[in-house]
This record gives sequence, C-alpha cells and structure tokens, in this order.
Amino acid sequence: MKAVTMIWAACCLNICLLICLVGSSVAASQATRGQVGPVRAAVEDLMETFGSDYSGGEGFLRRLEAIERRLQAAVGDDSAAAAAQLDVLQREALTANPLVSGQPILFVARKQYRPDHHNTATLFQTGEINTQSFTGGAALKTIDLKTGKVHTLVETAAGVVRDPEVHFNGRQIVFAMRKDISDNYHIYEINADGTGLRQLTAAADVTDIDPLYLPDGAIAFSSTREPKYCMCNRHIMANLFRMEADGANIHQIGKSTLFEGHGTLLPDGRILYYRWEYIDRNFGDAQGLWTVNPDGTNQAVYWGNNTNSPGAVIDARPVRDTQQVICTFSSCHDRPWGAIAIVDRRLGLDGRGPVVRTWPADAVDLVGNGDFDTFVRVSPKYEDPYPLSDKYFLCSRMTGQGEQMGIYLLDVFGNEMLLHAEGDGCFDPMPLKHRDCPPIIPSRRDFEADKGYLYVTDVYEGTHMKGVTRGDVKFLRVVESPEKRFWVPSAQWGGQGQENPAMAWHDFNNKRILGTVQVEADGSAYFEVPSDTFVYFQLLDADGMMIQSMRSGTVVQSGEQTGCVGCHENRRSAGVADNAKMPQALRMPPAKLADWYGPPRLFDYMAEVQPVFDKHCVRCHDFGKEAGKKLVLAGDRANTFNASYKELWRKKYINVVGAGPHPTQEAYSWGSHASKIVKQIRQGHNNIALDKESFDRIVTWIDINGPYYARYDSAYPHNLSGRSPLDNGQIARLTELTGVPFAQLASHHASRGPQVSFDRPWLSPCLSTLNKNGDGYAEALAIIEAAAAMLKQRPRADMPGFAAWEVDRRRQEKYAARQAIEFENRRAIRTGDKVYDRP
Repeated sequence: MKAVTMIWAACCLNICLLICLVGSSVAASQATRGQVGPVRAAVEDLMETFGSDYSGGEGFLRRLEAIERRLQAAVGDDSAAAAAQLDVLQREALTANPLVSGQPILFVARKQYRPDHHNTATLFQTGEINTQSFTGGAALKTIDLKTGKVHTLVETAAGVVRDPEVHFNGRQIVFAMRKDISDNYHIYEINADGTGLRQLTAAADVTDIDPLYLPDGAIAFSSTREPKYCMCNRHIMANLFRMEADGANIHQIGKSTLFEGHGTLLPDGRILYYRWEYIDRNFGDAQGLWTVNPDGTNQAVYWGNNTNSPGAVIDARPVRDTQQVICTFSSCHDRPWGAIAIVDRRLGLDGRGPVVRTWPADAVDLVGNGDFDTFVRVSPKYEDPYPLSDKYFLCSRMTGQGEQMGIYLLDVFGNEMLLHAEGDGCFDPMPLKHRDCPPIIPSRRDFEADKGYLYVTDVYEGTHMKGVTRGDVKFLRVVESPEKRFWVPSAQWGGQGQENPAMAWHDFNNKRILGTVQVEADGSAYFEVPSDTFVYFQLLDADGMMIQSMRSGTVVQSGEQTGCVGCHENRRSAGVADNAKMPQALRMPPAKLADWYGPPRLFDYMAEVQPVFDKHCVRCHDFGKEAGKKLVLAGDRANTFNASYKELWRKKYINVVGAGPHPTQEAYSWGSHASKIVKQIRQGHNNIALDKESFDRIVTWIDINGPYYARYDSAYPHNLSGRSPLDNGQIARLTELTGVPFAQLASHHASRGPQVSFDRPWLSPCLSTLNKNGDGYAEALAIIEAAAAMLKQRPRADMPGFAAWEVDRRRQEKYAARQAIEFENRRAIRTGDKVYDRP
C-alpha cells in the first residue's frame, strides 16, 4: 500500500510539472504573440513615412505573418524557435528605420555614476565633499547599426567623458571630459571623424558640463564658476554659462540659487533646461523644467515646478514637429535616471494631465502620487532620451545585467529594443547628423552689471488669489534669496532637511529685503530691479502685511525689461490686458524701490526683530516670570537660535510655510494675516500699542518666512547645528548631568523649549532638574558659563563681531575671485575684446 501511494504521488508530481511547463510555454507564447502587433504597426508606419527609403517593408510583413501563424500553432520548442525568429525580425525591421541606421549613433561608454545625495551630485569636483566617489574609464564612440562597427573618437582610461552634443552641421561634437580624479570636467570639441580635438575651457577648481551649441555659434554649458552649495546639504551646484565658439568671454546667464542643468534648444531658440531651486518650499520636489533666452533674459517656468512626484524632471528635449518634450522623470535622492516621459504643456504646467506617455508604461501612475523619491521604485531604469521623431526615440536603459545601461530604441507602438551594449554601460545616444538650427534671439542685456526693469500688468490676474478684492493690494515687495556659499562638515540642524549649518527653524533660506514699490489702482507695477540678483515678489496690503508670495525666484539681467501678466498667472495665456489699455504703471518711468528701514541688508532676526520684543514684551515674557511660562520672548541665545525665536516657532505663534508643500498656496493662507501673535498684537494684548515700525518689523519677519540667521558661514563648524559654542564633549556631559538630550533637540521636531542661556547662564532651563546645592548643578552651570565665555571670545553669526572659520573664509575668497573674473569677461564683451580661461 505504501509503494502504491508513493507511485501515485510521483505520478501526480510529474503531471503537475507537465502542466506547469505547458502553462509556462503557453504564457510565453502569448507574450511573444503580443509583440507581433507593435512590430507590424512600426513596419507599416515606416513604409508609409519613408516609402522607398525603407526597403524590405513588404518582406518584413510577410515574414511577420508566417511567424504569427507559427506562434499560434506552436508549443514547446517550436514556440521558442518562433519567438527567436520574431526577435530577429524585430531587430532587422526596426534597425532598418532610416532614423536609426541612416547615420552613425554617437554615445558615451562609461560606468554608471556612483550613488550620492542627489541626482545632480555627479560632478565629484576636486576639493569637494564627494570627490572620492569619482571613478574613471570612459570613451566617446560611434556605432554604425547597419554594420555593427564601433569607432572610438576619444578615450580616457582614468577619466570620464560625458554630455556630448552634435553641431547643427553634424560635423563637430562638443562634450565634457575629465582626465582623472585630480582634474575637473572641462569643455572640449572634436570633429565627427575623431580629428581636431581641442579644449575650450580650462579654469582651475571649477566643473564645466552639459554643453550645447547655440544658433549664433556660441556654446552654452553648466558650470560651478559661481561656487555655491545646495541649501539642504553640502554639494556644489552649477548655473548656466555661455562662451564664444573658441572659448572666449565666458559669462553667466543663469543665477538661480542651486542647479541649472542639461540645456537644450527649443525650436524658437530658447534654452530649455532643468532647474533645482527652492524658496520657502520643500527641497525634494522643486526640480522642474525652465526656459531662458541664450543671453540669460526672459527666464520662465516650463513644466513641473509644482509637481510633487516625480521629484525631478531632467534631461528634456523637444519632440520634433510637436509641442511636446521627452524627458526623464527621476527622484531627488537618486542618480539621474528613472522613467522616460513625454509631456505636452498645452495640457497644463503640472501634474498627471500633461503626461502623454511613460516608459515603463505604468510609471505614469506615479505622477502626482507619493513623494519626491517615488520614482526610485521604477524598474528598469531609463535615462538620456533622444527623440528621432515624434514616434521613435533613443535612450539608455538597464539591460538586466546589474547596472549596465544599453542603447535602446523605443517607439509609440510598444516596441522596446536593445540596439547596443558594451562594457559597464552606454549613455547619451544620439544621431551623428545635421539638424535644423533654431532662429537667433537678439540679446537684450547690456553687461553693465547695473539694473533691469520689471513690470506686472495686473497683480489681481492669475491663480490662488481667492479672497483678494481689487484695491486690497497696495505695495509689491522685492526680496532677494541669496545663494549658499558655505557649509559645515558634520554639524547640522534638522529642518525640513539637513541645514549645514542651521539657518532657520524649518526653512533653508536667508533673505534680503530690497524694497517695495507702489501698486497702481489697476493692479499694475513697473520698477527697477538689481541685476544678477535672485529675487521673488510679495503682495502687501495697506498695513504692509503679506497677501500672497512667490515661492520660486527670477533674475533680471542688466538692461533687460521683462514682465508678467499677474501673480501666479496662467503662463500659457496671451497676457493682453482688458480692453488693451496701457497699464497705469507703464505710463510712468520705472519706480525705484523704497528701502525697508535702511539700505538692503541680509535679514538678521536678532538685529531686526528681537529689539521689538526687548522693548515691549520681555518685562513680562521672560524666564522665571508668570507670562514666561506661556511664552518666553527674551533674546537669550541658546544652542542654535535664541529663546524667543524657538518659542514662537515651536508653539505655533507664527503661521508660516517654512520649507513647505509643493502646491502654490492660497492668498492669506500663511504669513502675518494667519499668525496668532499678530492677531494678539492687533487686538491690543495687555494694552500694548506697537508703533508702526515695531509692528512692521514683526509682520515682515513672519511674511518672509521667519528666518533667523543672516548668513551661512559659521564660527563653530564642528559643534551642534554648526552654531553652538558647546563642543561635543560638553554636550555629552551636560546631557549626562541634566538628562536633557541636547543632540536630539537639534531639530524642528523637538518639543522642548530653549534649554540653555548663554547670555544669562544661571537662567538656563536645563538647570531646573538639578539641586542648586549639588555638585551636578555647579558643574553644569560651569559648562554653560564656559560656553558663554567662548561666545564672547568667538562670536557666532547672530552676534556683532562674528568671524567665520578659516575654510569659509577661503570659500569666500574663491567666490570673490570668480566674480572678479566674471566681471572682467563682461567688460571684454562690452569693449569688443576677447579673454580666455586661465588654467
């Protein structure tokens, strides 16, 4: 009986295996049959599009029909053989596309970049935080897909080649190359046959990448020549620059505060590029597509600036004969890969609606869902899309062999075919052929480093102005968001992301108020703006309180006159005023900005706001007083900020957006109008009546998003938050004595109030847990007093007499030297001279 049972079990097992094998074969056969339709559709389209230039089309269709019949009848080995025949036919038929095989395909052979903090962190510049992540070994090559022959143009065993772009005439190639880890990326040019290699840029200690040819013969590129760092970490950033064809007169055309990358030309001659920058908003989903004229004028958002997922929209190129672009949907904390998408901005400037198609197909479901890192989950990964037409596209895609990337052909019919793979990977595929040259856009800047002019037709026009009635807006305020030039090695404050060092409770930016201008009765304004300055605008009421605020920035070039329809206007609208009337402000000369209680300066909470509380509030709202139990408004400096600042933020007496959400916020939804402390002041709290300036200082601080520090440089780079005079050993001992977890409190998530006072150490709240007559109290007090003495000796950035640590001073010297070179190059442009990089 036992033997019979075993035989029966074995038979059942064999039957199950047979069923599984047959089922698997059927499923594979069905999947293969599903590929027949896309191949047929592509062949028929190529026959219709290219006629006799696409030879063999009829033969491809006949072979396809035979394979399809075989697939329908086949099982097992015969099915596999038929599937193999289909793969061969697909390759023959799609490679015969003249767009694919009618010329060589240029590409870069290299390793994938090592993972780092952000998708822009691929520079690995010498002397920066991630230099050691650089890995070399790369070549610039071509492949003839008719013959399979590969030709090497440039090769470097220890360096990297990247970012090639073909000239309009198809005879030259511009690219970036780094020879080894001790070098940085510079721009080179070479003939299409591999002769005539020449170096165009050579500046030391800077990185030049992403070059593109401009219609007037110049070359634009991205560069770290204005050395600045990402505000949410410590990585060097880049802006758009341009130079003459021979490398002369390099000058800056982009000035946003973080990264401007991978420029390409739109059919009308504008540069389309990706920009990562954030003012008063989340760092992770602020990387969309923008446009700018080749001279740096007319900066405008293109698509995706307020879309939360994908976190990055990069490497875009226009799709010929359409108003669409193809681009990579990536994540904030990933390498520059993800999904590929086609976007039609006529359908909207953000969100799912304008996304026409994605590869992989299901990636479209991630648009607008999740967060800025949602596209990390996309598999396989794609990058470097290049449109051959509105139906056929090249790209780099994972081959299935680890992180190796191959050159793939995609089409709108559903085909996705590997064309070539070698070594560690293939990137940046594009046809090596001539292409149409867009028109030249005349320059509108004068290179005087003076001022530009900006107008708003009607501030009431546009979106997110609910509750605002005509006449409410009296002034427009212009605020600068400066770049971050410094960082500290390890100390950080946990704001919405890493602040290295601490700058504000939840945000990353410091601010400079440049001034205000009157808004006319019809909603118009026309005013001067300093050039080379990254600015944003706020609408104010009669009391100087913010109604609405931009959460992105713009730059006006010297001599430029530009403008907008309204606030958060529909950027696809024609921008014609009602009845075509000339706006009132434009009937007058441009207004000069009115100063805010003195010349423009970096906003310092201790200097601008704390004196108001000292004068009107601290006599009640202080440590050890009854009102202080509810709210301390004293100016005592604590580990990171001062007491009043921390109290107002953590107890939510101010309602500000911080590094807030991606959507544009409604008018009146945050700022002084929505803040508890302002409501109490206006209600006459304890019969205290503030004078106009005192009231204005508080509401203005709130309306520019509650900043604290005026500057990013530090006197305490290795200590808590980069601001505390307590060193790590003192912090550890003070924690041991008092039980207060000081290191954990270096974050906006911390619920405790200020724990130390370096101005009045004996009032430090952390001492309240100790017996005043005990040794622990005396030791803890002595530690705080020693730190207070250190502050007097070495003032930090919220004190008079501040001096930065040596590394920050060297960074500032480099910044100043680079700016001097920039202005010298502009002088040469004005005078008709030529100046070149000095290695």
